Amino acid sequence: MILGLDVSTSITGATVVDESGNVVMCKSWDTRNKNRYGDLLAKADFIRLELLKVSHYHKIKKIYIEQSLQSFRSGFSSAQTLSTLSRFNGIVSWLCYKTFDVKPEYIAATSARKMCGIKIPRGQKAKEVVLKYLLDNEEGFGVQYTKQGNPKPDSYDRADSIVIAKAGYCLCNKKN
Repeated sequence: MILGLDVSTSITGATVVDESGNVVMCKSWDTRNKNRYGDLLAKADFIRLELLKVSHYHKIKKIYIEQSLQSFRSGFSSAQTLSTLSRFNGIVSWLCYKTFDVKPEYIAATSARKMCGIKIPRGQKAKEVVLKYLLDNEEGFGVQYTKQGNPKPDSYDRADSIVIAKAGYCLCNKKN
């Protein structure tokens, strides 16, 4: 079984795929509640508990995590945000290693999408294209919508974790 993670300090997407590449679990772990998860370590402790639950139900042999952003892009994340995300990604990586005794591997989002056959047309938002692709092609993947008709925020994180897990599956098949 392969665990794919889209790590974020707000919502982390987690997907498990089996030996045939089928999704057997797809969840989101919401740590946006500041009263409950006020700091990075409280968020990490929540993720640790969720990883333990996964370990009780699935024998994880490989772990793939979306590589955190490495550079600045105008209009996007600040240096502080990138630093915090990178620290959290490192903490979650360590938790995965301690929980499953498996060293995580990292995949860039663009590489993962390419391995899954998802092409992002120029000018379109990658998250929306990925969501539509999965709704059209991944049986059992569903999305809940807000009152305004927009996908709920965790939909994108679950979708990204599926792409990471499926890309991990592709990488495992190339090695074998």
